[in-house]
Amino acid sequence: MIIGVKVRVHRLENFPEVSSSGGPLLVCANHQSNLDPMLMGVVCPVPINYLAKNSLFNFGPLGWFLSWNDSIPLNRAAGIAGIKETLKRLKKGEAILIFPEGSRSPTGELQPIKQGFCALARRTGAPILPTGIAGSRDAWPPGKGPSFGNVHVEIGNVIRSETYQHWSDEELAAEVGKQIAALIAAAESRRGGQFKKTG
Repeated sequence: MIIGVKVRVHRLENFPEVSSSGGPLLVCANHQSNLDPMLMGVVCPVPINYLAKNSLFNFGPLGWFLSWNDSIPLNRAAGIAGIKETLKRLKKGEAILIFPEGSRSPTGELQPIKQGFCALARRTGAPILPTGIAGSRDAWPPGKGPSFGNVHVEIGNVIRSETYQHWSDEELAAEVGKQIAALIAAAESRRGGQFKKTG
């Protein structure tokens, strides 16, 4: 449980043994709420790194959480330093959480998947783990503080480099988006389809 939020994770067995294999991992999840980084930190069975825009490091409890977890600040206007640090950690065999929509969804619904993560995957050979989150927007609505909620996280199947190396960036982004959408739907079904579009 996180600050009154009940979290249920499903198909955790799909999470590869990153710590024992010494290999990198890119966890690609949808982004509904400021709760999502903390949420994924709780459900992931191995230590995970976070990419976050600079401004979030000054955002109350979330900023403290990001700093305490040695997260990687990303300046969207000139994010070279953040990308270099991300590559460095992946090459060390660490797990990185990214939100390939590029930013928090303004509606809670899945937004188009950007292709930026593809270069990170290709340069490091990192497996990609699609993940769907349902309910975090209800638990921490935009412009409000966290409240009680019921969140479900659905872990997908790993996409390994020997599979995606034959795809274009467009094909890879499309496949990751397709899988995340299916995982969100599964997670929503588990929580009874409680999502309500707001804002």
